Amino acid sequence: MRILPAWLREFVDIKADDRQLAEDLTSAGIAVESVEEVNGETVYEMDLTTNRVDTMNHYGVAREASTIYDVKLKRVEPRLPGKAGPSTARPPDPQKSGSEQLADASLGMTGDVFPIVIEDAEGCARYTARIVKNVKIGASPKHVVQRLELLGSRSINNVADATNYALNELGHPTHAFDLDLLEGGTIIVRRARSGEELKTLDGVDRKLTTDDLVIADGKKPIALAGVMGGFDSMITEQTKNVLIESAWFDPATMRSMAKRHGMHTDASHRFERGADYGITPLACDRVAELILGSAGGELHGEPIDTIARKPEQPSLTLRSSEVRRVLGIDLHESEIARILQRLGFGMLRTIEGEFSVKVPTWRLDVEREVDLLEELARIHGYNQFPNTLPPFVGAVVTLPDEPKNAKVRETMLALGYDEAISITFVSGQEARAFGGGEPLAIANPLSEEAGYLRNSLLPGLLNMIGYNLNRGNNSLQLFEAGEVFEKVGDGRDEHRHLGFAATGDAFAKNVHTGAQPYSFFHMKGDMEELLAAFQHDNLYFDAQTPEYFHLGRSARAVMDGQTVAHFGQLDPYIASDRKFRQDVYMAEVLLDQVYRHELRQPRYERISRFPAVERDFSFVFGDAVTFERLKSAVDVLGISELQRFVPAEIYRGDKAGAGKYSVLLHAEFQSKERTLLDLAVAVWSAQIIQALEKLGGVLRAQ
Repeated sequence: MRILPAWLREFVDIKADDRQLAEDLTSAGIAVESVEEVNGETVYEMDLTTNRVDTMNHYGVAREASTIYDVKLKRVEPRLPGKAGPSTARPPDPQKSGSEQLADASLGMTGDVFPIVIEDAEGCARYTARIVKNVKIGASPKHVVQRLELLGSRSINNVADATNYALNELGHPTHAFDLDLLEGGTIIVRRARSGEELKTLDGVDRKLTTDDLVIADGKKPIALAGVMGGFDSMITEQTKNVLIESAWFDPATMRSMAKRHGMHTDASHRFERGADYGITPLACDRVAELILGSAGGELHGEPIDTIARKPEQPSLTLRSSEVRRVLGIDLHESEIARILQRLGFGMLRTIEGEFSVKVPTWRLDVEREVDLLEELARIHGYNQFPNTLPPFVGAVVTLPDEPKNAKVRETMLALGYDEAISITFVSGQEARAFGGGEPLAIANPLSEEAGYLRNSLLPGLLNMIGYNLNRGNNSLQLFEAGEVFEKVGDGRDEHRHLGFAATGDAFAKNVHTGAQPYSFFHMKGDMEELLAAFQHDNLYFDAQTPEYFHLGRSARAVMDGQTVAHFGQLDPYIASDRKFRQDVYMAEVLLDQVYRHELRQPRYERISRFPAVERDFSFVFGDAVTFERLKSAVDVLGISELQRFVPAEIYRGDKAGAGKYSVLLHAEFQSKERTLLDLAVAVWSAQIIQALEKLGGVLRAQ
């Protein structure tokens, strides 16, 4: 919202210039987002938190400036003529119901009495009204029009402008009715009846429900309480007599009503957050003063102030010891009293170092002692607090898995991946598509797209991949380490995972070589490099992967008999649903399983002085037999002298046979203690051949 410093200076004598005032207000938590000059007038654009509705007006900000600079705040005292007729104040009998009060009002109604009945005390605690007769509708004074335009409002007429002007000045919404268009000679605050309709000032016919709080005359609704007035009772050029309304409505009722009708007005914005119960007579008088000054007329009678209930503001205990403990500074009792009294709090010193504090009606955000401490801190000035470190006893404790976390992060960065962070929430569809167990639903989700705690890191990584691809970044590699969650019975289970994803080029084009697209084998190599950092006896890969991976371009990593990762290309159908136009590869590592293994420590091994012996084996296998099975079968033999066992050549074609392939396996033997004899190498070779033949292999040559 906008605030005019010149208007503030009408309430408080501020010596600082407009720029300094903006800085001082911002330091005290009343943030001035920008300062600009408009038609020779300084205008503040404010960024106020929703709980500080008391500062959404000039008088409230002036109160803050009064406290900051310790100067007197001028009171708003409308200058009104004396009584123009008999008193119209008719306090209700609390022992009678709303309908009984209405009957009494109808029986006692005269030409000078305009009763107000509150049937719904929960929805409306107080309703104040004043009557101004014989007004002349026209343009507002120049200074009123200019100020409203600087605040971003347009001038309507002198009566409507008076309510808008008072709203920006005092912060309390008011409304003006054409008195002659009200039927039944009374105002009733009640819930709408089933089937009732109201045409609001915006020209929309609204169907009301029994949950809606309305202002009604003796026959029909004339306003949606606290939200918008009615079209049929609005001020027009023919208006002669005006009834001014100023009320206090329940915030929860206003919030649900505005949401139900899809309306957000200046009035509802304030009532939803908690308006000032005590200001209704003053706001009413201020509007009357402005109308009399611009539209003429005569003030008729005294204020009509009907009170259905009185919301009690709490009395809080403030202890100097808590000021010292929480804020870490010693504020003198006189300074504490000065700050809070300037802000409008009632102060009573009970015992040494303790105050009883009465919260003003405009500060519904202050409910606890710590709220008072916040008031002291922001007015004293956060930049006035000394720079001290908190006391610390003990020593820094490294978490057990921290070295492993650091190694994983270091490895991923070294492999060319950029670290990313995604939100912890996912949609139900993503949770079911990528997670393994039952997803953990959130009791109060932010949206349907964030209704579950993530049970996989892959949805977040894929969303980031899509975000980059949509903006022309076609080559990227991302990784994220974090917690995933799963529902277990009535509780939850939490695991640490690592996810990484890549798309585009693994290596960019340069003067020596062309670009190299990222492939499954790049990801497999990265996975091997990552897992090589941990001690293990056996690591193999197979094709048992979840359905969201490409059937022929994915793998599972198994370390010492435990599944530790799944990786590969994203299934083309899922990629199509996400509108990916290029291959995307992703991996998820179960770090809890990997961390059961210790980090591999560098260890010196002497290079053998004895020569190596090499042997090649040519076999034919069925396509179902993978190299992982071949290597595992050879590893089981426990030949310590076998240093290498790798595939040298692979052939698939007519000569190998349908559904088969020919592979040349290369073995290298070497001992650190002696020169190997041909007899020993022959024995080991025979063992290897026998193990491979058990897998269905046919030896072609040796």
